Amino acid sequence: METTQPKRTMGLWAAISIGVGGMVGAGIFSILGAASEIAGNALYISFIIAGVVALLNTYSYAKLGGSYPSAGGPVEFLVQGFGSNVFSGGLNILLWIGYVFALSLYARAFGGYALTFMPKGTSSFWISIWGTVIVLLFTMVEFIGAKAVAAFESVNEIIKITVLALFALIGYFSVKPELLATALWPHGSNILFAAALIFIAYEGFGLITNTVEDMKNPQKTLPRALYFSVLIVILIYVTVSMNVVGHLPVKNIVLARDYALAEAARPFLGQIGFVIIVITALLSTASAINATLYGGSNVSYMIARDGELPKFFNRNVYHNAREGLLITSGFVIVFLNLLPLDRIAMLGSAVFLIIYGSVNIAHLRLTKTTKANRVVIWIAILGDGLSMIVLIIYTAQKTPGTLIVLILVIILTFILEYIYRLFSKRELKTRKI
Repeated sequence: METTQPKRTMGLWAAISIGVGGMVGAGIFSILGAASEIAGNALYISFIIAGVVALLNTYSYAKLGGSYPSAGGPVEFLVQGFGSNVFSGGLNILLWIGYVFALSLYARAFGGYALTFMPKGTSSFWISIWGTVIVLLFTMVEFIGAKAVAAFESVNEIIKITVLALFALIGYFSVKPELLATALWPHGSNILFAAALIFIAYEGFGLITNTVEDMKNPQKTLPRALYFSVLIVILIYVTVSMNVVGHLPVKNIVLARDYALAEAARPFLGQIGFVIIVITALLSTASAINATLYGGSNVSYMIARDGELPKFFNRNVYHNAREGLLITSGFVIVFLNLLPLDRIAMLGSAVFLIIYGSVNIAHLRLTKTTKANRVVIWIAILGDGLSMIVLIIYTAQKTPGTLIVLILVIILTFILEYIYRLFSKRELKTRKI
C-alpha cells in the first residue's frame, strides 16, 4: 500500500517559536506571582536553576529525536527504551495528563490578565470563563492545521519578545538596587522550592519534538530548535524577573499575583505600560495554549493510532481535526474550572519531571543508537530526581491535599493502563518517519 509522505513546511524559526511559545506563556505570565511568594527577590535564581535542569533534558530529546524522529515525540522515546508494556503505556497517558495540567495553567493565566480589563470588583469567576473561551477558540484554530499554527506562532513571538525585551531594557535604568539586595533573599530551600514549582515554565521545549513530521530537515533542525528555544527562554525569564523584583516589593507582587508583570511595569511605564504588558500577556498565554494544544493533540493522536487508546478516538472529525484534540480540550476546561493556579503548577511540574526523568532513563538503554554521552544523561536524571524530591517536600508541607491528588493520578494512570491491556490484548507500536 502506497504511503503519502507528509509535506514539510516548518523551518527552524517556526520550530523555535513553538518551543518559546509553549514556555514563555507559562513562566513569566502565569506563575510569576506564586513563585515570587516563595523565592522573594531571588526569583531569578530559581528561574536559572530550573532552566539548567531543562537544558540538561534537551540533550536527550535532541539525541533521541534525531535517531527516532516521530510526531509522537517522547511517546516514541519511551516505547523505544522500555518496550510496549504497562510502564511505558502508563507514562504515555501520564504525559497527556501533564499537557492537560499545563493547558489549564495557561488558560487560568489568560483569564487572570483578561480580568484586568473588566470593572473593578468583578468576580474572579470570570477568570474561569475567559480561560474556557480561549481554549474553545484555539480548539477551532487547530482544525486549520500545522501551517496555521506555525504562522500564528511566528508573528506572535516577534511581538512578545520585542515587548519583553523593551520592558527589560527600559526597566533596567530604574531598577532599585535595594530591592535586589542578597540580604533580602529567603532561605536557600525556598529558592529551590520555587525552582521546582516553576519547572513547568520550561516544559514547552518538548513540544518541538511533536512537530517533527512537519519539519524541514529534522535531523539538523530539531536539535538546534531545542537548544535555542531553552536558551532564549532562560534569558527572557532571568532579565524580566529581575526587573519585576527590582521595581516592586515582594508583598506588592504577591498582591497582584494574577497580573504581576503588568503591575511591575507601572513604576516606570505608567498605565500605558500596564495595558501593553496585559495585552502581551494575553497574546503570550494564548500562544502557549496554541503551541501546547497542537503538541498535546498530536500525542493523543499518536497514542490512538499506534494502539494506546480505543480505536474510537482515532476517527477524524470536522476538517480532519482529531477527536483527541476535542478530548484534550474538554479535560482542560474541567481542570481549569476546578483547581487554583498554584496547585495546577505543582501537579504539572511533578508530572513533567517524572516524564523527563523517564525519557532520560530510557535513553540510557538506547545510547548505542544515539551515540550520546551517558554522563550528561546521568546528570540530567540527577537534576530531575532532586527537583522532584524538593517539590514533594514543599507540597507535603504547604498543600498535602495536592500531593494526594498527584499520587492518586499516578496510581490510577497505571491501573487503567493495566486493565485496558488485560482486556484489549493490544501492544504499543513504534513508528519512525
